[in-house]
Amino acid sequence: MAHISEAGEELKYIKEAFDTNWVVPLGPNVDAFEKSLKAYCGQDKHVVALASGTAAVHLALLTLGVGPGDEVLTQSFTFCASANPIVYLGATPVFIDSEPDTWNMDPVLLEQAIIDRIAKTGRKPKAIVPVTLYGMPYKIDQIMAVARRYDIPIVEDAAEGLGSRYGGRMMGTFGDYGVLSFNGNKMITTSGGGALICPSAEARERILWYATQAREAYPYYQHEAIGYNYRLSNVSAGIGRGQMTVLDEHIAHHRHVAKLYQEAFENIDGITFHGETDGMESNFWLSTILLDEGLKVKGEEQAYTKSIQGAVGGAAGVVRGGDAIHTDCEPNRNVEGLRLMLNEAGIESRPLWKPMHKQPVYQTSVKSVAYVNGISESIFRRGLCLPSGPMVSDADVERIVRIIKSNIGSHLNGMAASSTGSKI
Repeated sequence: MAHISEAGEELKYIKEAFDTNWVVPLGPNVDAFEKSLKAYCGQDKHVVALASGTAAVHLALLTLGVGPGDEVLTQSFTFCASANPIVYLGATPVFIDSEPDTWNMDPVLLEQAIIDRIAKTGRKPKAIVPVTLYGMPYKIDQIMAVARRYDIPIVEDAAEGLGSRYGGRMMGTFGDYGVLSFNGNKMITTSGGGALICPSAEARERILWYATQAREAYPYYQHEAIGYNYRLSNVSAGIGRGQMTVLDEHIAHHRHVAKLYQEAFENIDGITFHGETDGMESNFWLSTILLDEGLKVKGEEQAYTKSIQGAVGGAAGVVRGGDAIHTDCEPNRNVEGLRLMLNEAGIESRPLWKPMHKQPVYQTSVKSVAYVNGISESIFRRGLCLPSGPMVSDADVERIVRIIKSNIGSHLNGMAASSTGSKI
């Protein structure tokens, strides 16, 4: 969870907004926040601050002309906000499975899907939406090469990747459009909000027009297209403006925490930390691990013994309770057992994102297509997100690792129970 800067810049800018009565979706904080984001991108880009990252995906696809009858290729292993805006526009999501290195969109499968969709529909997909999952850059060179080969625009979903880089260049700046999120749990927050990185001043103006209800230039309200109330408020932008002063500090801390986890788990049989690959610099928005299927976790027999009625996590939002305990695609018993064990110790952990092609809504009520290789389902079954935010201390990491180790130890199914070499 993001936190305010020590200097309290956020409070200063919020106070200015109220003192000057700029509490609407425009004002000096919005302008300053967008300028700081533009400078951070380090490219000849233009930025629009919006109400959410989801709104940014929606408007990017809208301005690319996505509509009913179109298909959009997107990553299956992601949060639903990567896919839902495709449905908002009446288009069909085409889900592409992952490759095992970054867990992101498989470029080989992507090209196979494009060829197959053209053969089956007579039309090429309208856009590609790759994701920077948990802050890990996707295989940019290969994905971009495929996109160029078929002349398909790219909307980068870098909602989890603010500050992640490839070859020194920030994620979200490689595609035609780039999406950022400032939700409460992201690298920086505006309490809720997002931004769209645009390729030109003209594209930015078009996005702004859509984001402010698509008004025409008349002395009265004239509308010739459907617009949206998607602009970020001056109050929220004040929070973001102050948060920009601690962004690099947050990224450095997330990377430090990830290094501690990686060193702690590197010699523990049955647990694998998801680290970077060559040329990629992750912000490690979340540090994630995989548990071998044969790893025995103490108390895992308690997993899936009762249905979940509330949200998993203190600020996870509103959920609908039910009686079902199992679905056809869920984390292994040892993963759920470890989550429960950590929860009992007052430590919040989360399963990974459930692949979109396994979500019931995309299997039944919403038309979708999927090209799968089993990678994302396998990772989902074995993966867990660990505490990673700015408030996580070295002592916290040490305690988390110690508790995990103490609850596996000799409790292994058919593998050596060695934890020697751990640096914590």
